[in-house]
Amino acid sequence: MYASTFIFATRQFDDAFHRLDQAIAEAARALPGYLGEESWENSANGLVSNVYYWRSLEALQALMTHPSHLKAKAAQANWLDGYRVVISEVVRSYGDGRIDHLLPALDAA
Repeated sequence: MYASTFIFATRQFDDAFHRLDQAIAEAARALPGYLGEESWENSANGLVSNVYYWRSLEALQALMTHPSHLKAKAAQANWLDGYRVVISEVVRSYGDGRIDHLLPALDAA
């Protein structure tokens, strides 16, 4: 399994941003191989992190080449004050069981 983490600093969001952001989220959820997502905001530095989980790199690549994603990438400077992407292979995920987990199949005892 893979995780794609999109970390960004925000500028002003407008209606066009919100429409495109929604279109990308819907496209991701509709792709075979999509497993789930999480979002985080760091109040100390204002960065936002969106993490999408994928069954394979091919599934992740399908989102990267989706027309909505390409449109957002071309226009990102309108809404973002910088970004970075981290693609990682998830080897293990576990916890104490008190927080629901997107990926229970990876939970380790």
